[in-house]
Amino acid sequence: MADKKFDYWFGVPRKKIKWYPRVDPAVCIGCGLCAVICGRDVYSYDLVTKKPIVVKPFNCLVGCQTCANLCPVGAIEFPSPEVAREAAREYKVFIKVKKMLEEKFSKELIDTALQYQREEVKQQMGINRVEGS
Repeated sequence: MADKKFDYWFGVPRKKIKWYPRVDPAVCIGCGLCAVICGRDVYSYDLVTKKPIVVKPFNCLVGCQTCANLCPVGAIEFPSPEVAREAAREYKVFIKVKKMLEEKFSKELIDTALQYQREEVKQQMGINRVEGS
């Protein structure tokens, strides 16, 4: 069973998006790197066969291919990246991301504007002192 914290991707039930790894056991050398590096517990590792097993496929972050990118023999496959892109479009992820960015960085934007304003005031005060001399 998948962890609850991974049940949704930007509000979309994760099981609606068919994005997860497949391991070709004939190619896999059993190094276990995928099982160790995956931060979402997608994999387990069979100590008898010495091969990784995809046990929580929907824990996989949509678009992530880190395990496949690092697999030394290319034994891990994912759907085409277009699957992730299409899901992002279909479920209007970009609109949600834009809102999240505004929420996340609005304070930083205000802080930057205030810092800029302070610098402008300091600069103006320096100019006024020079002109008043």
